[in-house]
Amino acid sequence: MSKRAFAIACHPDDLEFGMMGTMMLLKDAGYEVHYMNVSNGSLGTDHHDYQTIVSMRREEAMISAKLVGAVFHESICDDLEVFYNYENLAKLVPVVRAVEPEIILTQGPYDYMEDHINAGRLAVSAAFCRGMVNMKCAPTAKTTFQNVAVYHCMPHSITDQLRRPVEADFYVNIASKMEIKRQALSCHKSQKEWLDISQGMDAYLKDMENRASIFDKLSGVFEFAEGWVQHNPLGFGPEDFNPLAAALKDYVKLMPHAIQ
Repeated sequence: MSKRAFAIACHPDDLEFGMMGTMMLLKDAGYEVHYMNVSNGSLGTDHHDYQTIVSMRREEAMISAKLVGAVFHESICDDLEVFYNYENLAKLVPVVRAVEPEIILTQGPYDYMEDHINAGRLAVSAAFCRGMVNMKCAPTAKTTFQNVAVYHCMPHSITDQLRRPVEADFYVNIASKMEIKRQALSCHKSQKEWLDISQGMDAYLKDMENRASIFDKLSGVFEFAEGWVQHNPLGFGPEDFNPLAAALKDYVKLMPHAIQ
């Protein structure tokens, strides 16, 4: 059975912005890759009705997942209902158990938007609960006991919700995946107009490229990169368990401040 990597982001297009390059490198390294947006993107419009935008964004996400050869998983809630609560956790745990990933890529506890933070918290707890037989899930799912490493991507602004800088433990060289990352993000056609209007994020694709190139300066070596912080391994695997760095050793730059 092949090893699996599970990218769990909040909204449709978050994964493409912050995780896609690393996910594709893991696929090249032999991992079966899985793709999930916790939220369905229901509020990402200024003119479509609910059913139209949800259907549109689901289709865009499915096209992106198919483009990169990832297994697509359905969302579990609406935008701004990404609460860290038992209801959402009980929906996510069965998915994580079914995938049985060795690696989880997700968002971090430092971000300008609460939905992003809560999506990451839900992913962490779903992994932590993988072997808890008395965890009440909907639907029920067989427990798993594999080692799993959780990695948090960098927030969009590379600062936390209080505008303090966030430092990555390591950077992954994604220069060889920038074109597919660009193509995957461009699948989310509904979001270019919405982000221009709602957040002043002009030139959707260019913004992603600029973000990846900023990590060039921070890594000190890569032209385009994605940055990561590994979650505390307690409850997830051995202290030295870092399968992402091992699988992508030729693409990783570990930073001096990182815990080794």
